[in-house]
Amino acid sequence: MTPDAFDQLLKQGAPPVVLDVRSRVEFKSGHIPGAVHAPLSDVVGSAEKAVGDKESLVLLVCEHGPRAQMARFFLKLRGFRNLQLLEGHMAGWRRSGRGVQKG
Repeated sequence: MTPDAFDQLLKQGAPPVVLDVRSRVEFKSGHIPGAVHAPLSDVVGSAEKAVGDKESLVLLVCEHGPRAQMARFFLKLRGFRNLQLLEGHMAGWRRSGRGVQKG
C-alpha cells in the first residue's frame, strides 16, 4: 500500500490497523500515528489483540521491509487474510515528510 493510499483511507474514516513490527527502540524513535507496536517476536499475539476480525485490513510496517514480509507470512499462517505492506516502509514514510509519533 502506498502512503497516499493510506492517507486516502484515513480521510475516508476507514483506516487499517497498522502493526509496526520493529524493535521497541525503533518504535519509540518514531512511528506512524496510531500504529500498534507488534514486535516480530510477538507479532501473532499482538495482532490477535489489536485486530478484531481476521478479514480486516492490516498494514504491516518495518524499517526496510524484511521483518514486515516475515510478519505477513506468520500472520497468513494464523488465518489473517487482508495483509498489506507499506510501500517504502518507515524509511520512505519519513523521507516523504509525513508525521511520526514518538514515544
